[in-house]
Amino acid sequence: MRCPFCDHPDTKVIDARNQRDAAVKRRRRECSECGRRFTTYERIEDLFPMVVKRDGRRENFDRLKIITGIQKACQKRPVSVDAIEQAVVRIERVILDTGEREIACTRIGDEVQAELRALDPVAWLRFMSVYLGFKTIEDFRAAMDELAPGDGD
Repeated sequence: MRCPFCDHPDTKVIDARNQRDAAVKRRRRECSECGRRFTTYERIEDLFPMVVKRDGRRENFDRLKIITGIQKACQKRPVSVDAIEQAVVRIERVILDTGEREIACTRIGDEVQAELRALDPVAWLRFMSVYLGFKTIEDFRAAMDELAPGDGD
């Protein structure tokens, strides 16, 4: 593993732990050249289904898109990087557990919104505003009502 700081090809593992999801292994590494430490996550490569977009196109599953979407929604919110990583692992597990060869992008979006709802209500609302294409204040009000229903309405 190359050092991300000095690009030296020799690093050593100083600590390795399984994450809560056994498919991911966390490794703490140290560069033998510059001495800086960094963390890597090793995961078993699974065969993810193809993602069917709204217009019918198909593309490969891209974990980075999910991470980026969640990070944007959580920007300037008190949500840790570890919490985001764990949410993405849970989303991936749900996708793999379907056993399907193709999965609708809306199904992935539903899983993302469910994870965000549990992580942070403001991040959830941000995501939903883009995901559902809010156009008016009423759209936001309806989502907020869904998030925090009224007093026994």
